[in-house]
Amino acid sequence: MIAFASNLFGVGRSNSLRIRLYMSSHLSPHTSLSLLPGTRLLSPIPCTCACMLWFTSFLFAVRCPFSSGADFDCLDGYKFGRDSLRKIVQEERWDDPRIKSLFDSALAPFLVSKVLIELKEEPHLAFNFFEWAKLQIRFHRTTESYCIVVHILFYNRMYSAAHKLMKELISTNRMCPVLDLFNVLWSKRNVCLWGFGVFDAFFSVLVELGMVEEAIECFSTMKRYRVFPKVRSCNGLLHRLFKGGKGDKARKLFWDMLGAGISPSVYTYNLMIDVVCKEGDLDTANSLFLQMKDKGLTPDIVTYNTLIDGYGKLGMLEEAKAIYEEMKKEGCNPDVITYNALINGLCKFGKLPFAFQFLHKMKEIGVRPNVITYSTFIDSFCKEGMMHMALKFFVDMRRAGLSPNEVTYTCLIDAYCKRGYFGEALKMVKEMLEDGNEFNIVTYTAVLDGLCKDGQIEEAEELFNVMVEAGISPNQHTYTALMHCYIKDKKLDKARDILKEMNRKNIKPDLLLHGTIIWGLCNEGKLEEAKVLILEMKEKGLNVNCVMLTAIVDACFKAGDATSALNLIKEMQDSGIAPTVVTYSLLIDGLCKSGLLQEALDQFYKMISTGLHPNVFVYTAIIDGLCKGNSIEFAKKLFNEMQLKGFNPDIAAFTALIDGNLKHGNMEEAFKLRDRILKHGMELDLYAYTSLIWGLLKFDQIQEARTVFGEMIEKGIRPDEIVFRLLVEKYYALGKVEEAVELKDELNREGLHIGIGDYTSYGRKN
Repeated sequence: MIAFASNLFGVGRSNSLRIRLYMSSHLSPHTSLSLLPGTRLLSPIPCTCACMLWFTSFLFAVRCPFSSGADFDCLDGYKFGRDSLRKIVQEERWDDPRIKSLFDSALAPFLVSKVLIELKEEPHLAFNFFEWAKLQIRFHRTTESYCIVVHILFYNRMYSAAHKLMKELISTNRMCPVLDLFNVLWSKRNVCLWGFGVFDAFFSVLVELGMVEEAIECFSTMKRYRVFPKVRSCNGLLHRLFKGGKGDKARKLFWDMLGAGISPSVYTYNLMIDVVCKEGDLDTANSLFLQMKDKGLTPDIVTYNTLIDGYGKLGMLEEAKAIYEEMKKEGCNPDVITYNALINGLCKFGKLPFAFQFLHKMKEIGVRPNVITYSTFIDSFCKEGMMHMALKFFVDMRRAGLSPNEVTYTCLIDAYCKRGYFGEALKMVKEMLEDGNEFNIVTYTAVLDGLCKDGQIEEAEELFNVMVEAGISPNQHTYTALMHCYIKDKKLDKARDILKEMNRKNIKPDLLLHGTIIWGLCNEGKLEEAKVLILEMKEKGLNVNCVMLTAIVDACFKAGDATSALNLIKEMQDSGIAPTVVTYSLLIDGLCKSGLLQEALDQFYKMISTGLHPNVFVYTAIIDGLCKGNSIEFAKKLFNEMQLKGFNPDIAAFTALIDGNLKHGNMEEAFKLRDRILKHGMELDLYAYTSLIWGLLKFDQIQEARTVFGEMIEKGIRPDEIVFRLLVEKYYALGKVEEAVELKDELNREGLHIGIGDYTSYGRKN
């Protein structure tokens, strides 16, 4: 019965939807309505009144269904016919009481829709009337009236005006589901002889307004109605999705386009190839490249350049060159972007000579290098430490009439800072600013890092504040540079504040940064705080690596806690974290210094069994431990073994063996080792001289000890309190007080001021 009544009176889905949208948008319980001229409802509309108003609207909708063939009878009560209506609108007699009376009723929106249909043959009049109606105080604009006038305008090729109204409709109805708006537009399609263009325009307006999710929904709805957007509009949405980092949705839309029979253009394929190249999916990129050729589309220079750039950035240089050769074969002339992509890939993967070949080639065919070309080479030279070549290209660039940009300057500034040439970096900063270039985040970070390395902490903090005030948000690299600065200067409280600030801003510190903090805490002896940070990392799901745990192992030994160090090594191994050579070096050294020689030897052989090869530091630590543990013969064996394995003993290894021989009374062997040190072109250090002086004094060879002492002074090695104590105590022990005083005077003349009060009393006692 309901279906029969709907068909009989012309009240279908469109009318019910029209009434629902109107009621929901304009007849809320708190809406004040003008029912009669000069009369307003000031209090909320009661439920019964609202129902009556809806019923009245429903009856009006039954009477005037707004189809294109509807009668004009519903306007008879307003005492004007079609001709008079057209004349009033044409002459813009907006003060005419007959047309003004349309807005004295709550049914004004429906009457306006009827007027628009009556004026559909004269679209300019319909548009002018609608624009005037929108300004009337008592007129509530409905989705239906917009859709009617949009159809009229679009049918009559007034595309600009139709686009303006669709944009206005969507923008002013953000709270209303877009699909409801589309459904009303669809329901009014019979106002004029309709085509698909108006629906494509609606879709493109959504894209233009950045409503990508709504546009995707609209695409799905259009598919159901078998009305498809044009490929140009789809390209617009693909572009928006790509720029918004929604590569997955871009891919899905592309395959939906193909499934719907929408033929992609070259631009479509270029977009998709760019998307997958930036994701590193070169297999899909190549498949799309072949697919577009199979469809009879000719790749353009953008297609080729995108593929070359994609292959180059992944180090697939042969593939990049193959695309370059193919584009030339197909008659597509490479441009500066082509050569920049090739040069960038070659420079990035250490193929500078080949990059130069392409530079010469582009010049030969008349393609002029641009700022990006020069900047790419300058960056590569800087990273290779070839500063002279970087500066040469910088000068050549200016001679070519090109102005360096912030990227060019930043490459040079960063290189200078990393090599410790901070003065040169500041000169480059000054030149950069004088050229009108502004700092970017990379420039700020490079200069800040340079200031930190130069020890100018206050200046680094000031620059950091300037950067923030300039509206540039610090990134992880910026915070890392500043934190290194604080840790280096032992300002751990400030370093922790930086970590808290990063957490507040949801910037996740990387393992390097956590490792730096842990190293700083361990270096300051704050072992417990370092352990707490390790636990926090594990709670956050961050991986703790071997470097961090090695720092804590070292800190345990420095704190005299060898047991904790060994337990931590066991935990590392149980967790699948394999100790490195550095870990074993610190472990073995710590065990030897803790007097746990047998444990050190066990770890030494365990290290070898895991496939790791002991280095000079490991051998030296074991040799030193063996010498101190009275195992001089075993120490000599390992000393020889180290040399047989191709390791050249350093001064520390020689000193450890010298010390061991002296303790066992092997004076001759100790001095042979001294001679070998000199033969190998090494110089004795303070510890070596101290060992020799101690050994000579042990056997009362005080004159020979003084000779070695004098040699040490001549070599510019400043004696410490231990050396002085050894000599003075021996003089006093032998009753040679005058020689002790003479030694003091000699040291004073050399600028070495060491008091001897304690030793004088020592001499008197003895």
